[in-house]
Amino acid sequence: MALASVLQGEYADFNSHSGRPFSFASESDGLSFSVKASLHGEDAEGPERKIEFLHGTTTLAFKFQHGVIVAVDSRATAGSYIASQTVKKVIEINPYLLGTMAGGAADCSFWERLLARQCRIYELRNKERISVAAASKLLANMVYQYKGMGLSMGTMICGWDKRGPGLYYVDSEGNRICGDQFAVGSGSMYAYGVLDSGLRPDLTVEEACDLGRRAIYQATYRDAYSGGTVNLYHVHSQGWERVSQDDVLQLHQQFQSKQA
Repeated sequence: MALASVLQGEYADFNSHSGRPFSFASESDGLSFSVKASLHGEDAEGPERKIEFLHGTTTLAFKFQHGVIVAVDSRATAGSYIASQTVKKVIEINPYLLGTMAGGAADCSFWERLLARQCRIYELRNKERISVAAASKLLANMVYQYKGMGLSMGTMICGWDKRGPGLYYVDSEGNRICGDQFAVGSGSMYAYGVLDSGLRPDLTVEEACDLGRRAIYQATYRDAYSGGTVNLYHVHSQGWERVSQDDVLQLHQQFQSKQA
């Protein structure tokens, strides 16, 4: 369909504020694009229909005796289409803090980068690094002011401070939860199944990395909106380090060969 016919046809829904016939939705790890339906149809909900967010991702983090393992996929989806396979869903806040992205890509990126600035300001003022608990509280307080305004964010703040490893879940509703393991996204149910079966406090670093890698792989295998590569980080007393970046197809072949 030509653009001119879309703009002039009955399916063009011009927003009264922007004057644009298209709706753009920030995905969990990408953007969705669609032409709005006719206002006169049976399913019309009013002159300004709400944007529908279609979320798809798998992120997880868990604590063990040697720190925190963070694992994410890298697929960006635009509705039922794959927009990118190389999205970086871990935001490096400072050398001792990491944040994950799930929800609206723009929301997660903006607020976590703003958090990075606030953490740096805290460090300059107080001559010491901010704790994981304080950093997560800062983020929760910032987004809570915009509760009900359409933000879409579900992130995990992972790091190491004076009290050891720290792991908090923060979302756009202002919720802040401390825990030992979290999985966020459309593939989180599958990731939880693998984590529950293999997570132990006495895991070695190699075993913990393999568990995180396997949990994301299984989620991408079952969830169509997750895939690409598995990015793995390890947070320890010396800071975080990027452990590996493995293609899901290679992991599939690897795990299949082990089972054979």
